[in-house]
Amino acid sequence: MHPLWAVLPGAVLGVALQLLQARLWPVAGYAGLLAAALLLAGVAARVGARRRAGLALGAALLAGALAAAGATGLRAARHQAQALATGLEGVNLVVTGQVATMPQRGADNDRFEFTVESATRDGQAVDLPPRLLISDFRGRGAGRTWRAGDAWRLTVRLKRPHGASNPQGFDRERWLWEQGIGATGYLRDGPRDTAPVFLGASGGHPVEAARQWVADRIAARVQDPRSAGVLAALVVGDQAAIERSDWTLFRDTGVAHLMSISGLHVTVFAWLATACIGWGWRRWAHAWPGVLLAVPAPRAAAWGGVAAAAAYALFSGWGVPAQRTVLMLALVVGLRQGVRQWPWPLVWLLAMVAVLALDPWALVQPGFWLSFVAVGILFASGSRQKAGPVRRLLREQAVVTVALAPLGVLLFGQLSLAGLVANLLAIPWVTGVVTPLAMLGVIVPPLWDLAAWAVQGLVACLEWLGNWRWATLFQPIPPLPLALSGVAGGLLLVLRLPWSLRSAGLVLLAPMLAWSPARPKMGEFEVLAVDVGQGSAVLVRTAGHSLLYDTGPRYGPGSDAGDRVVVPLLRALGETPDTVVVSHRDSDHSGGSAAVRAAWPQARWLSSSGEGERCLAGQRWRWDGVDFELLHPSPEHFDAAGQGRLPSNAMSCVLRVGNGRRWAWLSGDLDAERETRLALAQPQLRADLLLAPHHGSASSSSPVLLNTLRPSVALVQSGYRNQFGHPAPVVRDRYNARGMRWVTSPQCGAALWRSDEPLSVHCHRDAVRRYWHHPGAPVADEGDEADPGG
Repeated sequence: MHPLWAVLPGAVLGVALQLLQARLWPVAGYAGLLAAALLLAGVAARVGARRRAGLALGAALLAGALAAAGATGLRAARHQAQALATGLEGVNLVVTGQVATMPQRGADNDRFEFTVESATRDGQAVDLPPRLLISDFRGRGAGRTWRAGDAWRLTVRLKRPHGASNPQGFDRERWLWEQGIGATGYLRDGPRDTAPVFLGASGGHPVEAARQWVADRIAARVQDPRSAGVLAALVVGDQAAIERSDWTLFRDTGVAHLMSISGLHVTVFAWLATACIGWGWRRWAHAWPGVLLAVPAPRAAAWGGVAAAAAYALFSGWGVPAQRTVLMLALVVGLRQGVRQWPWPLVWLLAMVAVLALDPWALVQPGFWLSFVAVGILFASGSRQKAGPVRRLLREQAVVTVALAPLGVLLFGQLSLAGLVANLLAIPWVTGVVTPLAMLGVIVPPLWDLAAWAVQGLVACLEWLGNWRWATLFQPIPPLPLALSGVAGGLLLVLRLPWSLRSAGLVLLAPMLAWSPARPKMGEFEVLAVDVGQGSAVLVRTAGHSLLYDTGPRYGPGSDAGDRVVVPLLRALGETPDTVVVSHRDSDHSGGSAAVRAAWPQARWLSSSGEGERCLAGQRWRWDGVDFELLHPSPEHFDAAGQGRLPSNAMSCVLRVGNGRRWAWLSGDLDAERETRLALAQPQLRADLLLAPHHGSASSSSPVLLNTLRPSVALVQSGYRNQFGHPAPVVRDRYNARGMRWVTSPQCGAALWRSDEPLSVHCHRDAVRRYWHHPGAPVADEGDEADPGG
């Protein structure tokens, strides 16, 4: 292999290094990288011609890295230059443009991307990012139907891209950056706002319009929402059509990769298209013999199959697995037409670089690694012996399952033990039955009914498998070095090597599987304020136990922080809460309770709203040298039926945690009156850490409480630009006047406080900062209005 091919792994390395940057360089810096890359490429070519392979290899590797880093940096700088001006957040803007994507229809809103042609504020032209993500919370109720390609004039309120920042959590800001979305917001259509104005069908975005037309036809034809969602995902790539509960089932049984447009689907489609085009070309050539001489049928069929696969991939959303498959098919066909055969690592690397050239930020997508690693494993571990199709399917599925298991732990923190059986059933069924029927249904709609029945039968089998006791194992996500060691071990186990060498893979796997996160020392504790937006969820950990205080907010119908944030986070950390305390019934504190209870039904529950045991002042327990004490409410605050006599906020369970030296105070939404009574009744109380009562509302954090507890640190759990203005200016002034350090969720992300470091707060947003992350969210002015869609 020629040394210049080293530019390919160098390019992947260069993209990876650029994506690690916390802040972007000036444009001149990236231009300098490109110039240096050109110089090194010339050096590599020159020394390669003189047969100095080692030097040529190093120069080519470095040239590829510098070129990829420079090109990615220039693209990032261009995108960042189009960011929404801070002064345009939270104000009414009139925008004219086009619906750019088929809408994602949720239980309470429609959401779509919008390309901006012009924008004004109070009649004056303003510059906006070219692409927005807009939510409409009254669309269907107001008789509006959003269609890709339609032109509209809208009144909107926008904010810069912002998302929750938690350990091992979904990076929404990276996803928005990758999609080219410069701001998110929502439609304003109240009595005082200008109604949306439909300007006609523009004819733009024809692919998205076609996708939406097909998706709407599927929804109208198929009555079962679960089956309709799967069919829409398989035909047009609308993964949002599948409910979260179904995604959980597919993920737990290891078949989630089949419920989107995978490389297998594209390959099968290309094979069918190749066969049909070859047959048609030969029949047509009988009438036009010169055509067959000019373009032989095998060539026409091969390139026609690639073109059909590319069209299918584009129509289905152009995901990373589809991109990888189309590019590899094009490379293989091109090489065969040229009567050449490159080594598989070269084709594999070239496809990877091509995908990253289209989208460098795909490198941090789980789908990118699952797709390319799976294909690489099959290439590298392929048997030289001929085998029947059944045996080959069994072997390939076993190889992929074993090799990808460590990668699944790294990316998702779980192992699907039912995955091997589920995939043996689902792969031929989805690929050979469901997908063809779903695709042909575009031409013959009654076939969608057959496809829906096929989906229902498959789901029934998956639910049976998912109910196995050991169907899914959840494993703490290990540090990157241990994870990479485990991935290498999984790969070693399936390579074509003597078993004496393969067994070394077990040695590499063992540290990852045996790893567990460090816990506080005996007698110490830590408090993690989870970033759940405008709501509350706090994890308290001791040497051997954990407690969850509140379960996060309910975001909307079918969506809550328990399912989306709290449960995945605790599993990624290897936590099994012994006790859950739900401070009161308000949905921003109890919205995730159902998901948490379903995940850990054995946990003890305490609340003031009748869920589980009643939390009462005087309840105490001790874990690992750490004391837990409930201070409120008292028995007299409940009536004979067990219902609270006070307003919901005033019934908040107040929990004090301490080890005799350091104390933390958690009090939900307790109001100032109740705070004052507690402080006056027990003036000896102290707290080093204060979870800001009521998210920093002016109705709490009373001077009497602050003067009694004398906290050093306050953690404010609030949403970015929340409509309540939390934390209130008067509360911030009280904290500042007392020399308290305080941080907010938008500013800090998940905030970690330790009893052995009482003056420090570890902000997750600072620890993982990348240039696409929000640049330090400012505190909103009181009365600022949030995007209800998050």
